[in-house]
Order: sequence, then C-alpha cells, then structure tokens
Amino acid sequence: MIYVDPKTLAKANQWLTPFFDEKTKHDIKEMIANDPEGLEDSFYKNLEFGTGGMRGIMGLGDNRINKYTLGKNTQGLSNYLKVQFPNKEIKVAIAYDCRHNSKKFAKLVADVFSANGIKVFLFSELRPTPELSFAVKYLDCQAGIVLTASHNPPEYNGFKVYWEDGGQLVPPQDGEIIAEINSLKYEDIKFEANQSLIQYIDTEVDEAFAKASVKNGTFNTSKEAKDNLKIVFTSLHGTSITMIPKVLEQAGYDNVLIVGEQAEPDGDFPTVKSPNPEEPAALKMALELAEKTNADIVIGTDPDCDRLGVAVRNDKNEMVLLNGNQTMVLMTHFLLEQWQKAGKLNGKQFVASTIVSTPMVEKVAKHFNVKYIDGLTGFKWIAKMVKDFPELEFIGGGEESFGYLVGDFVRDKDAVTATLLACEIAAQKKDSGSSMFQYLNDVYEQLGNYREHLISVTKKGKQGAEEISAIMKNLRENPFKEIAGSKVVRMDDVSKNETTDFIKQETLSLNLPKSNVLIYYTEDGSKIAARPSGTEPKIKFYISVNTLEKENFEEILQKKIDAIAAQLNIS
Repeated sequence: MIYVDPKTLAKANQWLTPFFDEKTKHDIKEMIANDPEGLEDSFYKNLEFGTGGMRGIMGLGDNRINKYTLGKNTQGLSNYLKVQFPNKEIKVAIAYDCRHNSKKFAKLVADVFSANGIKVFLFSELRPTPELSFAVKYLDCQAGIVLTASHNPPEYNGFKVYWEDGGQLVPPQDGEIIAEINSLKYEDIKFEANQSLIQYIDTEVDEAFAKASVKNGTFNTSKEAKDNLKIVFTSLHGTSITMIPKVLEQAGYDNVLIVGEQAEPDGDFPTVKSPNPEEPAALKMALELAEKTNADIVIGTDPDCDRLGVAVRNDKNEMVLLNGNQTMVLMTHFLLEQWQKAGKLNGKQFVASTIVSTPMVEKVAKHFNVKYIDGLTGFKWIAKMVKDFPELEFIGGGEESFGYLVGDFVRDKDAVTATLLACEIAAQKKDSGSSMFQYLNDVYEQLGNYREHLISVTKKGKQGAEEISAIMKNLRENPFKEIAGSKVVRMDDVSKNETTDFIKQETLSLNLPKSNVLIYYTEDGSKIAARPSGTEPKIKFYISVNTLEKENFEEILQKKIDAIAAQLNIS
C-alpha cells in the first residue's frame, strides 16, 4: 500500500467536495491512489506571493496554478478592493503573456472580478508586462493583474498584482491581501461572470504606451546615427514582439533585424533551453545573426518583456553579452549625463537599485551629485521609492537581474523603453567614434573597476525548500570570519533588520523591511549576498569585487571571484 502523509491527504480530500468539477476530483483521486510524491508536492503548502507575485507549476492542488488557486486569489483581492475603495467604481486592468493557459487564466480572473461587480479592462491578446503597469494608471484603475511566470520553465505560470500607482504590491497591502485570501474557502469564489463589466482593450493603450516610451527613451540622437546602427532583436517567443519593433520604428530606428525563428509567441519556447536573457545560450541565434550581418548590438527580452539582455562588440570586434549590472551602470550613467547636459540636475532627483546589485550605481550617482536610494530585491521596492520620495524626481533605476526602468510613467521594470535607451546609447557612441563597450570601460576607468558574479543553485520541491532553509540557517549561525583571504568586517542580516560591524563590535538597525537576505562585506571591498529566490526554487549568491589596480585588473578580479565561489562551495 502506498503511504500518503495524513496532513497532505486531508488537504487533498478538501478538493473532492461537490464544489470542484468532476475532472478535478477524478484526477485528485488518481494522485491519491498512484502518486504520493506528486500529491505531497501539490499540497504541502499554499502558493505565496514572492518578489514577483505568485508563481508556480500549473496543475492541481494548493501549491499549483489552477482555476481554483487563481480564483481564490482573485476573490480575496476583490474583497480587499471593496474595503479599500468604498462607494467607488472599482476598475482592474488584466494582461497576459505567451504561456500555456495564460489567455484562459486571464479570462477566468476577469470573470471572477466581474462576478464581484468590478469593472475589467482586458487585453484581447498578449501584451508586455510594463504595458499593463502603464495601463493601470492610464485607465485610472485601482489594481492590475498580469498572468505570467517571466522566464520560468514552460510548466509554470503566475499571477502578478499591481496597485493603483502601477507598482506591484508591497507591505502592508500584500500581507493584508494574503490574510484575506487565506480566510476564504474555495467555495467562496464567485465564478459566474458579468460579461457587461468586461471591456476588451488594445489599440488605444498600445499607442499611448508607445508614445510615452519614445518620449522617455530618446535623447536627441541624430537620424544619421540611428540609420547607422544595425540592431538584432529577439523576443524569445514572448510578448515583446507586440511592442518593441513598433517603438523602435516610431523612434526612428529602421535598421532592425528580427530573429524570425523566435518571433512567434510560443509557451514551449522551442528554440531555447530557457527563455532567460541572463543566459548566453538564450541569445545564441541572435548572436549568430549579428555575426552574419555585422550588427552593432543584440537585444533579447524575456517572455513578459520586463527584462532585457544586451550584447555589443568589444575592442576585438567580438559580440559579448553584458551582465545586468553592467547594463544598469551604462544606462544610469548615460541618463545622468543627458540630464546634466540639459541642465536638469538640481539636487532634487534620484536613481535607484537594490542591495544585491553592483555598488557602481551608487558611485555613478555620487559622481553626478544625484541622490542614490537602494532597497530589497524586486522592482516593487523601486516603485515604492517613487511614492515614498515625492519631493524627488525619479530618473532611472535597475537591478542586477537584467531589469531597468526609465522614468516613472511605468512602475515596473520595462524592457520596451530600456531597449530603446540601449539603442540610443549605442547609436550616439558609434556616431562619436566610440562604442558601448568602450563607454563601459571609460566609466570603470573613471570610477573604479568592479565586477559581479551570480551563483544560482536550484533546489526543487519540499526537500529543496528545506535544504535552502538549512543553508541560510548555517550562514547565519556560523558566519564566515574571512572570505577568500579577506577579513569579514560587516554582516547585514536583513531578516532581523540588523547590521553588525565586526571592527567596532556593534550591532545597529537597518532601514529596510525584513527579508531573508544575508550580506557579508570584507576588508578588501568585496560584497557577498545570499538570498533564496522569491519566484523560483533557487538560492542565489551575489558576488561583487573591485580593485584599484589599473594593470591586469581583469585577471585580479576574476581570481577574487573564483576564490569566493570556491569557498562558498554550494551545490
């Protein structure tokens, strides 16, 4: 007889009541009888909101994305919206990406909102996530939803929630909504749609978003410079194909080559192992096209078009992929340079990044005498900064995981406008006899040589979650005294909102919300952060090193990175 954990079985049996459809009940019974391991993973916990909303594998159970978990979340959000906006017509915008079931799930979510008397603006076809963020404000909505799992594998989908400012949920709202959701039973879900409250949207929002993107992402680049830049673009089978070619054309970039084999939206992502622009392999076809055509720049976006990977030619005329930190440094420096030239910097602006990203962004901000603010991982925190510092004008900001935001007309990372910005930089630098690669080296030469490296370790399922928890526990209870031969001088434990100075032997409070992040700082200026992913079954280690040496600095930095990685020895 197959053993099934009693707690898991009790949760599964709740899905056998009359409320659930016959196929669901049949499939649950099959899992109970024949697949205890799958049953355990499907029911051992409820899906939770992380840094990017709720993501999970599609399937049956509390720990899966399906009709009932999405319905329950939508019902809870509907209840919360009614409390927060009494005596007001509540409006919600909904978009979705290329993933399997995304269109069906988007309509399901729209149905539940409408069943609760809430007006819904629903995109009739897939659209980029940043366009949804824009639409929330443009259509004067109180909330927005995107059905997406970003770059996760094909079996995943997700549910990202946006508030009336166009930014993702942050405390205390996320906790309050989760509490409301957890107070519900599945039987509380209202599935019967009021079709009169569902309005399909497309062209008007498309045109408004494209116009705003061009306005925020262009900086007096000459037509000759634009014509002289050869761009290769790939949407990696995702949503960006609906907007980026349009925006580039409206901005005057006509020399754009699209990777045709990857232009068709497809939730199987058939030409790549992972549709993640952080992975060089994802841009292989684009890089090959660039070599055939002698293109200047390659840009690829993830499926929901909020992150981008950029490749440029180095001093040997080879295409090289910039990492997210390097792209962020270039974009921030260029934006501040343009603002300075226009005489718009007056001490009332700021740029933003995250605590696991490169320290170079802060150095760039200081160079231009612009305020720098950092926060936890996830663009919801950068959107929150825009609200929290209304006296300051937001210029731009990013994070190491290939996301960037230009201005505040969108309140989430925006690969549409960031793609245009990258082309502006490339065009202007080529026109002046330089290049993006040389520009990056110039910034390093001016402000210091920094290099970053990410170690990402996958630990799937309940056992994996326990292993990740054990790794973080060990790092806290047995902290490193030195890393790669350099003494640890400080440790930030964001879960306790504490920073410990080992030189002064004192512990002070951090001005951050609590989060499961641990950061070590060493005597030689290295920084190592450990953090479980909020959207994937992974633990991530973010390494940053630097040197003042001008000769052989690449070799020096790589040796530091290798030594730190060897000491972490996580597998």
